[in-house]
Amino acid sequence: MATNLHELLGSLRVWAPETTRLPCFDPSSAPAEPLELFTEWFAQAVAAGQHEPHTMSLATADADGTPDVRIVMLHGADADGWAFASHAGSRKGGQLAARPYAALGFYWSAQGRQIRLRGPVAPASAAQARADLRARSTGALAAALTGHQSEVLGSTEELASASAAAWERARREPDAPVPSWTLYRLRPVEVEFFQGDAERRHVRLVYRRTDGGWARDLLWP
Repeated sequence: MATNLHELLGSLRVWAPETTRLPCFDPSSAPAEPLELFTEWFAQAVAAGQHEPHTMSLATADADGTPDVRIVMLHGADADGWAFASHAGSRKGGQLAARPYAALGFYWSAQGRQIRLRGPVAPASAAQARADLRARSTGALAAALTGHQSEVLGSTEELASASAAAWERARREPDAPVPSWTLYRLRPVEVEFFQGDAERRHVRLVYRRTDGGWARDLLWP
C-alpha cells in the first residue's frame, strides 16, 4: 500500500462512471423554499445509509476576520433557522459573539450531495437552550457539565477526573443546569444544493432570500 501522500491522492477516484450510481436531481421540480428540499434530502440520506448525516461543518470568523471551521451536530431546522449548540465561552461561541455570521456545510457521500448555507446567527432563549440539552443523551450532558471547552488542558488525567465527576452528576441529576450552554440558530440568506454527477455535470441550485420570499438560480458546476 502506498504511504506517500501524493501517491495516495493519485490513487483515489470519485464517482467513477462505471461504478457509481448517483441520484438524479431535476431542479425544475424543487420546492419554493429550501427547508422543504433540505428535509427531503436529509430523509433520503438517512435512507441511503449515510453515516452521521446530521453532522456538518460550521465556519466562523474571529474578531480579526480569520476563518475557522469545525464539525458540529445539527440540532434541528425550521422556519427560525438551522440550530446547533455549544458553550458561550468556547472558541466558536466567542467568534459568534464578535461576528454573528456563519456558514454551514453538509456532505453526503452516499449520494454525492452537498448543501451549503450562510447567514446571520443568533442565540435562542435560555429556556430553549435548557430544553435542547435535556433532550440529548446522558453523555452529551456529561460533556456539557465537564465544561472548559477550548481552554488549555493541563493533562489527560485532569480531563479524565473532570469527566468522571461530570458523568456521575449527569446520571444523578439529569436536569442539571449548564448556564453556558447556548443554542444557536443560523437563519440562511443563501442555501445551495449540489448534486454530484459521475460525468461531472453537477447540478447546483441556489436559493437566495429576498423581501418577497426566495429566488432560485442554477449555477455552473
